[in-house]
Amino acid sequence: MIRSEKRGKVAVLTIDAPDTRNALTLDLSARLAAEVAAAEADEGVHAVVVTGTPPGFCAGADLSALGEAKEEGLRAIYEGFLSVARCTLPTIAAVGGAAVGAGLNLALAADVRLAGPRAKFVARFLELGLHPGGGMTWMLQRAVGSQRATAMTLFGEVLDAAAAEAARLTMRTVDGNHDQLLEAAVELAGPAAEAPRELVIATKKSMRATAVEPSHEAAVNIEIAPQLESLESPEFARRLGALRARISRDIGPGAIK
Repeated sequence: MIRSEKRGKVAVLTIDAPDTRNALTLDLSARLAAEVAAAEADEGVHAVVVTGTPPGFCAGADLSALGEAKEEGLRAIYEGFLSVARCTLPTIAAVGGAAVGAGLNLALAADVRLAGPRAKFVARFLELGLHPGGGMTWMLQRAVGSQRATAMTLFGEVLDAAAAEAARLTMRTVDGNHDQLLEAAVELAGPAAEAPRELVIATKKSMRATAVEPSHEAAVNIEIAPQLESLESPEFARRLGALRARISRDIGPGAIK
């Protein structure tokens, strides 16, 4: 099953199949995609955290489903992590255990990854005699560069939590248990949770667009329209007024105009 809970304005989605180390079946992938869609549709949710019930994060695709899959079945298995990759809200993967195969894809699909001390990142496709899928080679090369991605994909290099952080696959490692890892992920999501939801979505959209632009000028042109829209918003006026009042109170009248 997929457990969904709201912690403030952050949706925490947990793959809860510990007996199989949270391997993705067709049903689990469909349920994960549905929960991501529900979070996007919920105006009270500003960010999404994805994790797995300990001791694993996600052991990949369920091997029985994988063995019987044709193209339609493969794409159905992909749908769980692709829903995270497509999500319009900011996403964080809280990786407390092994992320293997499609589980590595799930971690890569998130905007930011935090690791627990027992995290491992394993490609394993070639070990199974299986070509990588779901865009893994594209995501991994962008996350860690061509050389490290080659080592992981073709030579079977496994990254533990420390190596993943050193390779910039994860942003940082959170010492402690799974609950502390989740707390850190929700805390990281806090500023997005407190910002206007439409601004969060627009900013993530701009970041995706500017990431593939070759020039600074192109980025300026992408950002200008949503920035102008935010300048005209009531929320900007409210927050600017509150900031001015706070500065005036702290350092005296006439300090800011």
